[in-house]
Amino acid sequence: MTTTQRTPSGDLAPADVWMLVAEQRHRGLRRASHELATALAAAHGHRFVIWHTDELLFGIHNGRLVLCTLGGMDLPAPRVVCVRQIPGGMRLDREVTLLRHLERMGSTLINTVEAQLTCRNKVRQLQELALCGLPVPDTLSYATAPLEGVIRSPHLKAPCVVKSVNGTKGDQVFLAPDRQLLCELAGSLGQDAPFLFQEYVANSHGRALRVIVVDGEPAGAVLHTSTDGTLTANVAKGGSATLCPGRYPAAEQLAVRAAGALGLHIAGVDLLMASQDAYTVCEVNAVPGWRPEMTGVTPAITACIARHLAARDRPTAPGGAVPLP
Repeated sequence: MTTTQRTPSGDLAPADVWMLVAEQRHRGLRRASHELATALAAAHGHRFVIWHTDELLFGIHNGRLVLCTLGGMDLPAPRVVCVRQIPGGMRLDREVTLLRHLERMGSTLINTVEAQLTCRNKVRQLQELALCGLPVPDTLSYATAPLEGVIRSPHLKAPCVVKSVNGTKGDQVFLAPDRQLLCELAGSLGQDAPFLFQEYVANSHGRALRVIVVDGEPAGAVLHTSTDGTLTANVAKGGSATLCPGRYPAAEQLAVRAAGALGLHIAGVDLLMASQDAYTVCEVNAVPGWRPEMTGVTPAITACIARHLAARDRPTAPGGAVPLP
């Protein structure tokens, strides 16, 4: 795929849309990202490019923010960047700094750096959701307290769900039926990131709804179900997936509210079934994946990016505000 275009004078013409990914080139894109990249290439032609984070350099030259390739080619900042890096794996001094650099050079990021950082930490996103009055499970976490002390705290209730604050795809998630098990496992739990201890929603054991939200509208919904009786229902862990758009309208509306509360234009919202007709937000993903059968998601994201491009083209009103459509 072409990465740059030159004007007749030899200068680099800026690409309208980037997809920024962390995967190494020899591994290829993940399925959802590949599907989206194909659609964006069809929509924007040579004005769409894919960059991997390990191909780029950035800095300041003569007082100006600059961007270039490892080979020394200067790059103009794109107008819109579709970020396809999993926030939980981003490092503050590496990928996050690159995203901030692009924003400061004037690029529109979907989703923004601030929204990505909020979703990077499961406790941070729950803080924002709770402050907006959205239902979330009771949760306990810590900063620098020793894990052994946290587990013995009278505020920690069992059974509870234990998960890393920045884990993905159901990794480092398990159900602790009692405090004794937690005490026995404390020494074997990794210390790279804190854990959170979350209320166990028994009615949703092995079941979770994922709703893909794009620009404030549900673009797809799927029910994940564990096939072996385990807590997590992620497909990556062997769970099954059943499409269910429109079957749970209250859940879809809650997902829309959760995405809005976190400032996300594109979100995958995971919901637990607290009862037959009540839901609670488990977590929100800023770079969601989706099933191949969810055929409405890619067109919705493609249209979202087109709207952001169009918004940048609209004339600015007095005072610097962009007129709403």
